[in-house]
Amino acid sequence: MTNTPLTDLLELDRDGLESYFAARGEKPFRAAQLMKWIYGQCVTDFDAMTNLGKGLRADLRENTRIRLPEVVTDRLSDDGSRKWLLRLADGNCIETVFIPEAGRGTLCVSSQVGCVLNCSFCSTAQQGFNRNLTSGEIIAQLWVASAALGNRPDGTRLISNVVMMGMGEPLLNYDHVLRAMRLMLDDFGYGLSKRRITLSTAGIVPAIRQLREDCDVSLAVSLHAPDDRLRNELVPLNRKYPIGELLSACQAYAGDGRRRVTFEYVLLSGVNDSDAQARQLLRRLEGIPAKVNLIPFNPFPQTRYRRSPQARIDRFFEILNRAGIVTITRKTRGDDIDAACGQLAGRFRDRTRRRSRHLSAPPETHT
Repeated sequence: MTNTPLTDLLELDRDGLESYFAARGEKPFRAAQLMKWIYGQCVTDFDAMTNLGKGLRADLRENTRIRLPEVVTDRLSDDGSRKWLLRLADGNCIETVFIPEAGRGTLCVSSQVGCVLNCSFCSTAQQGFNRNLTSGEIIAQLWVASAALGNRPDGTRLISNVVMMGMGEPLLNYDHVLRAMRLMLDDFGYGLSKRRITLSTAGIVPAIRQLREDCDVSLAVSLHAPDDRLRNELVPLNRKYPIGELLSACQAYAGDGRRRVTFEYVLLSGVNDSDAQARQLLRRLEGIPAKVNLIPFNPFPQTRYRRSPQARIDRFFEILNRAGIVTITRKTRGDDIDAACGQLAGRFRDRTRRRSRHLSAPPETHT
């Protein structure tokens, strides 16, 4: 006798759930009912789903599961940011961060266990890579955070925005990220609008073009340099998809200009923060509906980089802003609990051996 694997309901979007129920002779509307319980009310006990018949509830108990990660740690920053370390079924751990702001609450969600890319200024990248997350493991981060945070007094969720900016490169896990984002957008899921979901990528050009056709959420691009020579060093993916090709894809993604592409730019002292580099960035972005997020570098052990002085950050901002580029200097949040941009690390088996190489290497000084 063989045991049939249980179906993890978090792995199914609405279409998948409707197909699941149809195969059991149930009406399609059962999918919406189930989604309202799981995502709308954070209920995982089938017996509590009282508008489902007893027979259906018994079938769900016997043949399905809702697999959630274990919360290993739940840390609160002095500034109100909150970081969860979540253990997956295989023992690997990922990190998810909630950032509260006036009028909005943003959840930073991971898409991979570690990161396959090797951006030199990012702590996650130095930790190496294990595997892609499944769509269920991605949406489960939103479930855990929603259940922990609850709602505002008016009944709306504290989480109003989701950014795919946690551990990993989302576009290298395209199918699972796409399915998870569709659950985030679904009215019976989390009901977010496309402008409230942002996918951040280092620049997988073919996937950017495909995303525009499949699920045109807000796009953020980790640029960090205005020329190919420097970006090759900071973001090695640039050797495959150089800046000119990447910006062409970004311009196509923006379409008729009704929305902007956000360009993320981590400011590294003496590396990419000069006046000349700010002006070169302006020339690169000419003709693209763009917004620039300037990000003060967040240090981590063994890094060779330093944060740009505040005066240099302000000067870089001034050059872009005066030229008419919408520019924001991102406020560092959660750095006291290692939850700031570029600091997420998790706990996992590194299949690249990058972690051991990084820890054994002496600190370098950039010149």
